[in-house]
Amino acid sequence: MVYETGNETVDDALERVVAGERLDRTDGLALMAQSVDVLAEAGAAVRDHFGDGTVDACSIVNAKAGNCAEDCGFCAQSVHFDTGIETYGFLGPEKVLEAAKRAERDGAQRFGIVVAEKGVSKEHRPEEWAEVIEAIRLVRDECDLEVDASLGILTEEEAAILADEGINHYNHNIETSPNYFPEIVDTHSFEDRVKTLEVAKEAGMDLCAGVILGMGETPTDRVEAAIALQDIGISSLPVNVLNPVEGTPLYEQGVGISTEEIVKTVAVYKLLHPESRVRLTGGREVNLAPDEQHLPLEAGADGLLTGDYLTTEGQSPGEDIEIIERAGLEPNRETNEFDPEEVKARHSDAAESSTETTARTGAEPSDD
Repeated sequence: MVYETGNETVDDALERVVAGERLDRTDGLALMAQSVDVLAEAGAAVRDHFGDGTVDACSIVNAKAGNCAEDCGFCAQSVHFDTGIETYGFLGPEKVLEAAKRAERDGAQRFGIVVAEKGVSKEHRPEEWAEVIEAIRLVRDECDLEVDASLGILTEEEAAILADEGINHYNHNIETSPNYFPEIVDTHSFEDRVKTLEVAKEAGMDLCAGVILGMGETPTDRVEAAIALQDIGISSLPVNVLNPVEGTPLYEQGVGISTEEIVKTVAVYKLLHPESRVRLTGGREVNLAPDEQHLPLEAGADGLLTGDYLTTEGQSPGEDIEIIERAGLEPNRETNEFDPEEVKARHSDAAESSTETTARTGAEPSDD
């Protein structure tokens, strides 16, 4: 099938992508300079060609919050910053399972167990490691969900165990380009993150690795991050948009990003990663107005993180389904066969009665 936007640069790139060619850094920079409308059209064409017309929803649990020794400038959970968030140790397997069952009820296809620290260590914290493994087994055995994990830096032994336990995707975001990374994090390197992704992939897990937009990076940084992810080889590319938390360095800097730049970046990422799920994740509700949230989906995105995030609340899964449908797409139901109308009705009823409307995925009570 031939796709034409009327823009020579975009049409050439689109033709090559559809033919199976991988675009490079030069292509990405040239695309980023084009207009948002034509890029959105091209991103959607790539999604339609390689995808199945669905948006895949994942959900997460913040299984251990705060007191992280790393100094990532965007992160409310770093011990280096006074952000006032609730902190707690590992929730325990049963609490994680409760969160997974809520995610399953609300239409998620995959569920990520997230721990805020440099790495869950089998050697140094064996009791916590054992609890994590038990939580993975409970979710795997009792829910119709793919089980994912984000546990920080891994050893080869730990990665092999996680793969044997059935972890589908291992999440470890690169956050930004190799060049800009030192502006955001001092306590570990970009190469440290890449090494963990390589270890996870070698063990047999698929990779979920992406970025945070709006941290003061340039369009070139956004392209170079996507090229780095090409070299690593990922199947899910989460696109976070900074929701600055008071007390973090990036909050003090007052950085940000426009709707146009968000949509352009999503479209270019789909052209650079045509066979990966480009997934809208944290910060989208804050940075996009309610009548704009469908725009990245119309520009090629085909994944969402639904429910709550690590330290901030998301919107209801029912609202997310409505956004998916507004973009002319359908929720994915391959792993978890749920009824979208039931999810929308349940959350509509909850909103009318002023009760909880989001898929609670943190501790109780909910984190900020």
